Amino acid sequence: MKGLYFQQSSTNEEITFVFQERENLPVTEDNYVKLQVKACALSQINTKLLAEMKMEKEFFPVGREVAGIVLDVGSKVSFFQPDDEVVGILPLDSEDPGLCEAVRVHEHYLVHKPEKVTWTEAAGTIRDGLRVYTALHYLSHLSPGKSVLIMDGASALGTIAIQLAHHRGAKVISTACSLEDKQFLERFRPPIARVIDVSNGKAHVAESCLEETGGLGVDIVLDAGVRLYSKDDEPAEKSQLLPHKHDIITLLGVGGHWVTTEENLQLDPPDSHCLFLKGAAVAFLNDEVWNLSNVQQGKYLCILKDVMEKLSTGVFRPQLDEPIPLYEAKVTMEVVQKNQGRKKQVVQF
Repeated sequence: MKGLYFQQSSTNEEITFVFQERENLPVTEDNYVKLQVKACALSQINTKLLAEMKMEKEFFPVGREVAGIVLDVGSKVSFFQPDDEVVGILPLDSEDPGLCEAVRVHEHYLVHKPEKVTWTEAAGTIRDGLRVYTALHYLSHLSPGKSVLIMDGASALGTIAIQLAHHRGAKVISTACSLEDKQFLERFRPPIARVIDVSNGKAHVAESCLEETGGLGVDIVLDAGVRLYSKDDEPAEKSQLLPHKHDIITLLGVGGHWVTTEENLQLDPPDSHCLFLKGAAVAFLNDEVWNLSNVQQGKYLCILKDVMEKLSTGVFRPQLDEPIPLYEAKVTMEVVQKNQGRKKQVVQF
């Protein structure tokens, strides 16, 4: 039985993905479930976070968003039984790669998969659904009538965010990074209030949002990264399509919530003062926070269950690429790690 792992160079700059033979899984004990993997979605690996959490090892398992069939359960498992169809996210410290025929996982990381949801849809939606719920429900308190700016709405994460915001009765504004993205976003039903095409560098995000909201600013912003410096001073790898942090602060309304994916966000005293005057808040979107603490386990499982329920009822329609076989996972994972893909990649077994 083969599994996919990654190995970092001594300088921690390069990542190499390798298939390795695995020993048979141990006998399932206590609260653990043995799972036959039917699909596994691919996401970027945050090597910096792993280093900070002292989780570095020579070979680290790859693939955490899994959907499959329960093969065996431990003596203390209370939620599942053999032949149940389940979906979940393997914890950061999992010793098993999701990109493998079978894995062993604690039952508290799994929920039942609705019958009408396919394996690839379940695995491909579970993590982005968790991230969007964390951003819009727990960090910014989304409610009907609020205005929401979703940056890069045609991305896998942005697509789910737009659909949840629409479902909750919010007014949605989104940015598009290409003409193709703009056309995709304009096909949303219900329609997006405004699509801001930033691909040609002419559209000004702050001005467009203020115009759309009558000068009041938006209630919630979910970014896809921000520029911290001027274009000349920004590192070359930083996309020039990203808005500057000052643009985000300018377009925020009174009492607004800015949810950022920029883990190294730097706010100068004038930035903080402007946020203070608006009574606005900044929150950091780290979906791993649920994994790093067992205190919120009940809320975590409720989110996963609700994501699957909305997927089964058609509220969520994920941006999935064509499923790929396991033998292509190594090459595809290299693309995903470099953040070069747009649609969610899912390996189907």
